[in-house]
Amino acid sequence: MTQATSLRRGWTTGSCATAAAKAAWSLLMTGDCPDPVTITLPGGKEAAFSLDGSGREGPSTWARVVKDAGDDPDVTHGALITAHVEIAPAGSGILFRAGAGVGTVTQPGLPLPPGEPSINPVPRAMIRTALEQVTPGAPDAIVTVSIANGEKLAEHTLNARLGIVGGLSVLGTTGIVIPYSCSAWIHSIHRGVDVARALNLPHIAGSTGTTSENAIRTLYGLNDAALIEMGDFAGGFLKYLHRHPVPRLTIAGGLAKMTKLAQGHLDLHSSRTLADPKALAFLAEPLGLTGTQREKLDRANSIAQGYAALGDERLGTLIAEKAANTVRRTLDTHSCKIDVAIFDRQGQLMGKSGIF
Repeated sequence: MTQATSLRRGWTTGSCATAAAKAAWSLLMTGDCPDPVTITLPGGKEAAFSLDGSGREGPSTWARVVKDAGDDPDVTHGALITAHVEIAPAGSGILFRAGAGVGTVTQPGLPLPPGEPSINPVPRAMIRTALEQVTPGAPDAIVTVSIANGEKLAEHTLNARLGIVGGLSVLGTTGIVIPYSCSAWIHSIHRGVDVARALNLPHIAGSTGTTSENAIRTLYGLNDAALIEMGDFAGGFLKYLHRHPVPRLTIAGGLAKMTKLAQGHLDLHSSRTLADPKALAFLAEPLGLTGTQREKLDRANSIAQGYAALGDERLGTLIAEKAANTVRRTLDTHSCKIDVAIFDRQGQLMGKSGIF
């Protein structure tokens, strides 16, 4: 979105965990806890973080940072992120642990193997760099990251579906949150595909929302790992599948968003692409429109009104077929069987393409 350039950027959970870990390690190794603490972001720039607290607990030290996501509507904005550190046995290197509120990986297909704390590779590399800045060489340390109320916050993410249990993931590839980039959601979409592929699932479905997801689950008897809530990000979902194909794909959504897809739009958000009722006139051409139907379409203020005005249930199938053509062009492969299903707000099937 163009508005993101004028909004305040924030910090990823990975950056906050790195700052907390560096401050705690400095306190343990030097007796001094810097506040603010400066870390190096993946791109090489430096960033300073104020601490919300620090201290000692037996052989370990800890420091805490309050996550500031800027103007992004991030579920973890304001979360308390704490890192506990202690010296590990010589030669151990840096070991990562999941504290309270940080999830553990339980399924294959993610960047980390089952059993590992869900602290992603880039944040791990950032933390290693930060500790080495305090004690050059190869530090031996145990780093435990915790996120206050993380298990509850994780209920608003797709972690459970990805097989990440017990809390949130520590994420971030650049260290910076760009407002409304929805990077966490897109990350979850991609990881959902990875998990489905690792489980060798023969059929997955991308849905635009809860209603269409529940409907397609019932229609095909799919399990949770096969269901990926792509939301408005049809393009991001399909382009990732182009690079990481699956045997069969169903796209499920409501009438307006599937009409946008039928028009060739891949960003289905209402603020970025318009659901033009007049588009129905083009899509409905094979049905042969009367003059009265065209007049009703001209007066329609929404796709739903236009659909009702035409009064022909075959239109749902035509829209689904056109949307499936967009999916096929975007995937750019015939190795994946595809179909598109359209549901109303009650989850009733309005139209469905063939499987091809």
